[in-house]
Amino acid sequence: MLRNAVRSLLREPRAPEPPRRVWRDWVLVAGVLIGGVLEVVLSKDVVWPPVALVLAAAIAYALLWRRTHPLQVVVGVFSVLILINTVVLISGSAPFGLYSMICVVLLPYSLLRWASGREVLIGLIFVLVALVTGTASDFPGWGEAVLGGMFLLFPATLGHAARYRRTARLRELDQVRLREREQLARELHDTVAHHVSAIVIRAQAGRAVAATRPEAAVDALDIIETEGTRTLAELRTMVGLLRDDGTAALVPQPGVADLERLARSVGDRPRVQVSMSGDLDNLGPGVGAAIYRIAQESITNAIRHARHATRIDVRLTSYDDSLRLTVHDDGEATSAPGNSLGYGLAGMTERATLLGGTFTAGPGSDRGWSVDVVLPRTAVRR
Repeated sequence: MLRNAVRSLLREPRAPEPPRRVWRDWVLVAGVLIGGVLEVVLSKDVVWPPVALVLAAAIAYALLWRRTHPLQVVVGVFSVLILINTVVLISGSAPFGLYSMICVVLLPYSLLRWASGREVLIGLIFVLVALVTGTASDFPGWGEAVLGGMFLLFPATLGHAARYRRTARLRELDQVRLREREQLARELHDTVAHHVSAIVIRAQAGRAVAATRPEAAVDALDIIETEGTRTLAELRTMVGLLRDDGTAALVPQPGVADLERLARSVGDRPRVQVSMSGDLDNLGPGVGAAIYRIAQESITNAIRHARHATRIDVRLTSYDDSLRLTVHDDGEATSAPGNSLGYGLAGMTERATLLGGTFTAGPGSDRGWSVDVVLPRTAVRR
C-alpha cells in the first residue's frame, strides 16, 4: 500500500495555472524588509546584522517565485538555511537571523499546493533537513522543538488540503462538461437524424416513380439516398459511443417553438413572459435545442433561487447570422444562483461555447439575475 501511495505521488503532475505575482506579494516583500530593518536598528541581540538583513531580504525576494517555481525556491532557501545551521553547529557560535525570516513557512504551503509529486518529495527532504539542523544548532528543549516542527510543517498540510479541494472542483467541472457534451451530441444526433431520415424516405419514394422521369432525376435521387444513409450511419456510430445504452432513437428535441409551452408549464408564480422576434426558421442543428435547454435551465434557477420574484422575462431575438437569448427575473439580486459551485452555469457555458457562441450571467442592473447568450444560426464547432 505504501509503495502504491509513493508511486501515485510520483506520477502527480504540477497543479495547473499557478497565479503569478500579485500586489499582495510585493506587500509581503515590503513588510519583511521593513520589519528586518526595524529589528536590526532596534534590537541589540542580532548577530551579524548586515548579513542577517541581506539574508532576510533575499528570502523575501525569493517568495515572489514560490508558486511558479516552488521546488527551486524551496531548495534555494532551505539550502542556505542548512548551510548556516551547519556552520553554527560546527563552530558553536550563536545562531543569527531575524524574526522576519519566519516568512519561510509559506514555502512548504506553496510546495504542496503547486509542485508535482516528485518535486514535493525532493522539497520536503530539504525542509526536514533544515528543521533537524536548525533544532540541533539551537536546541530549545523537546517540547519547543516539536512545536517548532509542527509550526513549520502545518502550512504544508494546508497546501495539500487546498490542492485536493481544487482538484476535486476541477474534476466535478469536467464531469459537468462531459455530461453537457454528451447531451449536446444526443440532441445534434436526434435533430439531424430526424431530417436525414426524411431525406432517405423521400429519395426512396423518388426512385419508385423514377421510371417515368428523366435519368438525371434518378441519379440525383440515388445520390441523395446514398449520402443520407451514410450520414445517418456515421451519426449513429459517433453518438452511440456517447450514449449510456448505445441506442439512437430518432426523437426530435425541443426547440424554440417549445418556449411558449415551457412558459405555460411553469405556472403563475413567478409568471414567465416569452417574446420572440425575427426569423426563427432554418436554424442550425442543435441551435434550437440549445436555446430551449439554456432557457429551461435559466428559468429553473430563477424559480428556485430568485427570492420574491414575480416575473421572468424570456426574450429571443433573431438577427441575420445569430440568435440572442436573454432571461431576466425581478427577484432580489444575488451573487450567484443555486449551487455555489455554479455547475448549472458551467453546463450552459459549455453548451454555448461548443456551438460557437458566448454566454454571460450575473446580477441585473437593478434587480434579479440576468442570463445573456448569443449563438450563431448555424453551429460552429470549437
